Amino acid sequence: MKHTTLGSTGIEVSRICVGCMSFGQPSDDFHLWTLGPDDTRAMVKHAIDMGVNFFDTANVYSHGTSEEFLGQALRQLGVARSNVVIASKVYFNEGLLSRQAIEREIDGTLRRLGTDYLDLYQIHRFDYSTPIEETMEALHSLVLSGKVRALGASAMYGYQFHNMQLCAERNGWTPFATMQNHYNLLYREDERELIPICEQYGVARIPYSPLASGHLSRKEWNSGSLRSNTDRTMRSKYDHAQTDDLPIVERVAELAERLGVSMTEVALAWLLKRGVAAPIVGATKAQHLDTAVAAIDLALSDTDAAWLEEPYRPHAVVGAL
Repeated sequence: MKHTTLGSTGIEVSRICVGCMSFGQPSDDFHLWTLGPDDTRAMVKHAIDMGVNFFDTANVYSHGTSEEFLGQALRQLGVARSNVVIASKVYFNEGLLSRQAIEREIDGTLRRLGTDYLDLYQIHRFDYSTPIEETMEALHSLVLSGKVRALGASAMYGYQFHNMQLCAERNGWTPFATMQNHYNLLYREDERELIPICEQYGVARIPYSPLASGHLSRKEWNSGSLRSNTDRTMRSKYDHAQTDDLPIVERVAELAERLGVSMTEVALAWLLKRGVAAPIVGATKAQHLDTAVAAIDLALSDTDAAWLEEPYRPHAVVGAL
């Protein structure tokens, strides 16, 4: 397993991160396709056996049971806390990113995970209702207290991220070290502003939906799986651009066939070539992790990468709103 460092934090992570939205109690008002505690433990074990040490969850995933199942799995497997990097998020909760909400939610997250600190705490979105200074100072206080080692942000506009970094810089507070943005071969709008700002600040990028909810892992747009049939969030992110995106999917499939690898490997190798630290890969089967890890060793040529990118057309913004 190859590793990298998250920005300037000194935190070393595997080049693949396990997205834990796949873990948790299934429900009609979140996701019906998530894994229960036993299957979660098996998936976590498989990841660790392959050398993956990076896990990303959130306080709202499956109403908190994602955090519970992940923490339970790590304890039952006897994994030393220092051997894994655990990330979680705050925002989709009462109070959004107010000081009161951040202080309340970090304690709930730590309790559900069964740990006394997080390696990475991320704001899940930008909060239009809370002053930036209040949010950044509250996050900084978590670092000072030892509850959090490093801070990260997720999908937002470039100017918002820039303003939050400037706020931390002006006040001597902890800046964001990571950005978990929406980025893949089918959605590249962050190349305009957000990604250059991340590069300016030396921020490590750990994108979510690196396979476009599976669309980059198969030739067919719909798979017939439970997720494909029931995930309304997935459909709202991608179905509106299906006509523009299918030519890219076809090129991924063609290149995968030519190289003798899976489409997943091609899609993830493209991200790694574009400077991503560790794409966040959701997995409900062991083979999903196997192909993701295999992508680390696939080096695409400049010509192949440019050929994959060529059909892209501008998209409506998804994720930052």
